[in-house]
Amino acid sequence: MRYTCIAIILCSILKNASGQYNVSGKLLVFLLDGLRYDYLNNLDTFPGFQKIVENGVKVDYLTPEFPSLSFPNYYSLMTGRYTEVHQMIANKMWDMKPNTEFSLDDPLWWNGSEPLWVTMQKLDKRVYMYYWPGCDVEILGVRPSFCEPYKPNITEKNLTDAMEHALDALNDGQADMAAVFYDKVDVIGHLFGPQSLSDELHCLDRAMKALNEKVVEKNMSDVLNIVMFSDHGMSEITNLIELDKHINLSDVFMVLDVGPVMSLWPKEEKFEEIFTALSALENMTTYRRADIPDRFNYKKGKFVSTLTLVAKPGTVITPTFQAVLDLHFQPSTSGGKHGAHGYDNELVEMRGFFVAKGPDFKSNFRAGPIRAVDAYSVMCHTLGIEPLPNNGSFDRVRAMLRESSTAVPVTQDSCLLVLIGLFTCLHVSLH
Repeated sequence: MRYTCIAIILCSILKNASGQYNVSGKLLVFLLDGLRYDYLNNLDTFPGFQKIVENGVKVDYLTPEFPSLSFPNYYSLMTGRYTEVHQMIANKMWDMKPNTEFSLDDPLWWNGSEPLWVTMQKLDKRVYMYYWPGCDVEILGVRPSFCEPYKPNITEKNLTDAMEHALDALNDGQADMAAVFYDKVDVIGHLFGPQSLSDELHCLDRAMKALNEKVVEKNMSDVLNIVMFSDHGMSEITNLIELDKHINLSDVFMVLDVGPVMSLWPKEEKFEEIFTALSALENMTTYRRADIPDRFNYKKGKFVSTLTLVAKPGTVITPTFQAVLDLHFQPSTSGGKHGAHGYDNELVEMRGFFVAKGPDFKSNFRAGPIRAVDAYSVMCHTLGIEPLPNNGSFDRVRAMLRESSTAVPVTQDSCLLVLIGLFTCLHVSLH
């Protein structure tokens, strides 16, 4: 009995000392779609973001998962898993057998993994979400406590109103976590290119200045962690590949997406002919599914096509010229620029952004590079919850956290090991 009591007391002490449990437990997350890692390099001209960085951490850059598209990385950020694991492998997907295309509100495409907000709800924690893609979908039978449905290209007022509502919900105890999505940086980067964002970035910075003021006004500085990240960067478009000039599109079952990465399902009898024709093109690599590089952590995904086309930097792939016109992705002949993402995720211009501040983060600290899958464990840590199995590395993010909150978490399993060890010692001493 004496050893059991010692073990229980020891586990209790360790848990109280553990970073997994010694945290504020309130988290506000921002997903700033398309905010490239270098857009805010000159922080002197962005006082809102500068205040966050001076009081928190900024990583050198965040490497997205492949493909460096939005939906795959939305889910990698919130599950800590590679695209081939969480199954959200593209912005547009197709399930061949039931002949079903991706729909934003269909749980089929979301049920491949459990995102953080679902885990929180299962733990009887309340999550409020604003404009976040998928928050209105019943994922694995669960919805967040509050969801303002996704709306593209929201205004600065939408953003600041969402921030105010989120802070009030967190401060009043209505929510344990809040998450805000903002995509205007991405929208403008696509339409006018990555060098066109000065006005929008200053607009976003005004919102961050307002956020800083509201956190102080509501006396939340010592209890609220704030994490901001993006899903990818942006690259200028300089070249176009039109597939219908090289293959007969009637020889394929399905062609999906327009951009740096494309999914193609050729008819079986035409597969080799199409593969040969596309493999001869410059500025693009054509992969059979089995030959997709392992480092992409992509090819085992349930919805991966039989051929995957990956463009070289600056190139966009389209089935027809009209398709790219409809999306305003074409290289401009009038001096204007357009932007795209989805390329090899190791491309410098695809790098994303990550900053954080709050009681669990160091102050005025510059951290080394991380990956999209690493953000998940940071959020779990600040919330004081056990992360689900994932592909991230806590070692890559440990340095940004305060020393008092980085101890290895103690679980029921580790306490059980303590008990077993003590009982073993007791058994030996009795014999």
